[in-house]
Amino acid sequence: MGILGNSGSGKTTLLDAISGRLGHKDNSLGDVYLNGCQLKKEQFKDCLSYVPQTDTLLSFLTIRETLTYTALLTLQKCSDDLIRKKVDAVMAEVSLSHIADKIIGSRNFLGISGGERRLVSIGAQLLQDPMDLTSVDTRSKERELETYSRVQVIVSAYKNSEIFSKVLATIERTKSMKELTPIPFKNKDSPSAFCQLWILVRRITRNFSRDKMGITMRLLQNLLFGLFVAFFLLRLQNDLLKGAVQDRVGLVYQCVSAPPYTGMLNSAVLFPPLRAISDQESKDGLYKKWQMLLAYIVHFLPFSIISVAIFCIFIYWIAGLHPDAARFGIFFAVVLACHIIGELLTLAVLGVVQNPNIVQSGVVLLSSAGVTVGTGLLRTIEDMPRVFKILSYLTFQKYSSEILIVNEFYGLNFRCGKSGTSATHNPMCLFSQGTQFIEKSFPGALSRFTLDFLILYAFLPGLAIVALLSFKIRDRIISRQ
Repeated sequence: MGILGNSGSGKTTLLDAISGRLGHKDNSLGDVYLNGCQLKKEQFKDCLSYVPQTDTLLSFLTIRETLTYTALLTLQKCSDDLIRKKVDAVMAEVSLSHIADKIIGSRNFLGISGGERRLVSIGAQLLQDPMDLTSVDTRSKERELETYSRVQVIVSAYKNSEIFSKVLATIERTKSMKELTPIPFKNKDSPSAFCQLWILVRRITRNFSRDKMGITMRLLQNLLFGLFVAFFLLRLQNDLLKGAVQDRVGLVYQCVSAPPYTGMLNSAVLFPPLRAISDQESKDGLYKKWQMLLAYIVHFLPFSIISVAIFCIFIYWIAGLHPDAARFGIFFAVVLACHIIGELLTLAVLGVVQNPNIVQSGVVLLSSAGVTVGTGLLRTIEDMPRVFKILSYLTFQKYSSEILIVNEFYGLNFRCGKSGTSATHNPMCLFSQGTQFIEKSFPGALSRFTLDFLILYAFLPGLAIVALLSFKIRDRIISRQ
C-alpha cells in the first residue's frame, strides 16, 4: 500500500499517529485496528514501527555495532550469543552482512553509501520486532520462497478487491467477528534504566573513540591555551615593579574565563548529533532523552579531568605559582569545576534551543557577563553598582576567582625593586604581603574560602539538574510539534 501526497499534506504525521510518535496530542481523530482489534493509543508504539526519512546514525560506529547497541537497548533477558545471532539475521535480511564491519561515516569522512545507511535504519527498526509481513527473507532459499509466496498472496488479495468499498466493508465485518487473530505486540522485555544508561555510555564512548583527532584535541585544547599564556607571562616574579601582582591577577583571570569556553565548545560540537539520535530513538521507546544526556555527562567527565590536569600541571609549575602540593590541588579543583560548568551550561541550553550556533553565542555572552560582574578583576565588586554586586553572587566566576586569589596570594611576600623603596617613592609599592592585596581587593575572601569552594561545587549538581529539566521540557516541546 502506498501513501501519496505533496509536501506538507500529512503523510509523515499519519505515520507518526499510527506508530505512537505523536505523544499525547488530543487533536488527532480516528481509530486504528489491527487484525480486527481496536488498539488503544498507548498500544500503538508496542505494535508498529516505521523508518524515518532522515537516517540519524553515529558516524564512527560500524554497521554491526550500530545494530548491536539497538538490540541491547531493546532486549534485556537475552544472552550475548542470542543478540549476536539476531543482529546477524537482520543484517542478512537487509543484505548488509558483507559490509558489517564498515563504519557509518559522515559528510567529513567516507563510510557506507546513502542506500546502505537507509538499510541500517531499516535494520534498526526490524530489531524491535514490528507487524513483518511484506518483506522477503533472503537468509535461505526456503525462507525466501515462503515469504515471497506470502507477499504474493497479499498482493493478489489486494488486486482482487474492490479497493475502497471492499476495504471498508471488510473492516466493518472484521470488527463484528467473535474470534479474532491475536495482536502481535513488540518485544516488551526492555532493559532497566540503569542498563540502558550503561549501554548508552558504551555506545557514545566507542563512537567518539574512533575520532583520533577529536580525542587529541579534547585532551590537549586546554594545554594549547596554557602554552600561549605561559610564553606570554614567562616566570612569575615577586617584585612589584616587575608585575608581581598584575601578572598573577591576569593569570587567575585567564584560568577562570578560558576553561568554560573549551567546555562549551566540546558540548556544542559533540552533543547535537547525540541529541538528534535521542529524539528519534526515544520516540521508539528505547529510552528517555534525559538518559542520553546523563550518558554524555558520564562520558565527558574523564576527558575533562585529564584535559584540565594536563593544563594545570603545565601552567602551575611553569609559571611558578605558589609551590605547594595542596595549593596545586585546590587550583586544579577550581579550574576543573569551571571547565565542567561551561559544558553543563551548554547542555542545559541545548535542551531547549535547537540551533547549536545560537547556543554557543548565548553561552559565550553569559560567560563574558559572569567574568565581568563576578570576578572583581576588571573592577572590584565593592566599587560596582548595587545591582551588579547582587548579580555577582549568581555567577560561578565570583567564587572561583576568590578561591584562586586567596590560594595564590595568601602567605606571599613581595619586594619592590631596590631595598628601601616605599609607596612614597613609587605608588606600585603598596603591598609587602599578599594578604594586604586580598583584603583590599577581595575583602572577607580569607574567611569565605571554604564556603566559596562549597558554593562553586554546588553549581555542578545544580546545572546538571537544570540540564535534565531542560530535556524534560524538550520532551514536551517535541510532543506538541
